[in-house]
Amino acid sequence: MKKSLVVIAAAAVLGAAGVAVTQQAFAAGAPTYHPTRLAHVGDAKQLIVVTGQSTTSTYATLRTYQLGTDGRWTERFPAMPARNGYAGWAWGNSRIQDTGTTPAGTYAITTAFGLQANPGTKVSYRRADSNDYWVGDNKDPKTYNIFQPSASAKRTWRTSQAERLADYPTQYAYAAVIDFNRPAAGSLTWNTTYSEHITSKPVDVRRGSAIFLHVNGSGSTAGCVSLARADMINVLKWLDPAKKPRIVMAPLAHINGA
Repeated sequence: MKKSLVVIAAAAVLGAAGVAVTQQAFAAGAPTYHPTRLAHVGDAKQLIVVTGQSTTSTYATLRTYQLGTDGRWTERFPAMPARNGYAGWAWGNSRIQDTGTTPAGTYAITTAFGLQANPGTKVSYRRADSNDYWVGDNKDPKTYNIFQPSASAKRTWRTSQAERLADYPTQYAYAAVIDFNRPAAGSLTWNTTYSEHITSKPVDVRRGSAIFLHVNGSGSTAGCVSLARADMINVLKWLDPAKKPRIVMAPLAHINGA
């Protein structure tokens, strides 16, 4: 849960509460966070957009959009209050581990996990247990920012530099993994000698690991984005890998470049 950059939330719910807002409605003067104004949407048909009011704010607003067959983006749920890193925001390509910032940028969402059973998401979901860790040991690049199913006695990474997922029963009841600074899935193999997942193409161990969208804790995060539990469940149930979901995160003044 280690993150970087500083920008946060101002919630302006567009239209009546709960009413879908379409691309057509924004034809003249779409807000800066609308999908039609974003730079790296690519082929995504589902977008989560997280904005903050400033680079140092720890409060954010999360919006959900889906692209229809008519080519219009519709807001799926009313805007949701969210939290981000305790030190605000930092651009993902310059973020530093353990700075408490949320990495601004655009990232895919391809997997999810939780200490609770799958609530109904179509995204690949793993039910976590007391043996599961997420490693952020910058002295062991081959296991950095990778889920590990156990802390084997022969492991190469340090448990002091990893999150034991069960230690966060509230936050990690449900979580979606944000693909920030993660090794490519195709580079991962199982090391039978040390009983751990390793990558042949390590990522930058200075940037941080374990950036998730998860359930709210008691306040700001260490770099993740968090939501109320009910909102998190709704988002997970909505996500569909066939629609190539992405999350776009940045302070409001910089969201167009994220």
